[in-house]
Amino acid sequence: MNKLLILLLAVAFTAGGCAERKVERFGMVTGIRPDKIAYYKQLHANVWPEVVKTIGACNIRNYSIYMKEVDGKSLLFSYFEYTGDDFAADMKKMAADSATQRWWRETAPTQIPLPDAAAAGETWSKLEEVMHLP
Repeated sequence: MNKLLILLLAVAFTAGGCAERKVERFGMVTGIRPDKIAYYKQLHANVWPEVVKTIGACNIRNYSIYMKEVDGKSLLFSYFEYTGDDFAADMKKMAADSATQRWWRETAPTQIPLPDAAAAGETWSKLEEVMHLP
């Protein structure tokens, strides 16, 4: 076999040429209590290592949270990418994690769900992706 062909096949195989993982992007929004902003920032300046580990184990990467005041209301915007095959199962796995449960008990009182999320018993409202440039 030609050495160049062998080299090209080796590069394709090691670079994931067989199959690429799908990535599902999520944008989410929720409110934050103005008197809890400093505490929320303090918590997120040092996210607990167990929580970070669980987020990764649940196939989430590139997770970011941003804050913005709009018409006198403070809002949080989060973005993350999901690379797993079963989002619902991974979210159940995350919800079952004891460190994550403790983390949520700290963060929940700081947040104000938007009406659609509150009606569904959720904290974060999923945003519609309108455009993405890879």
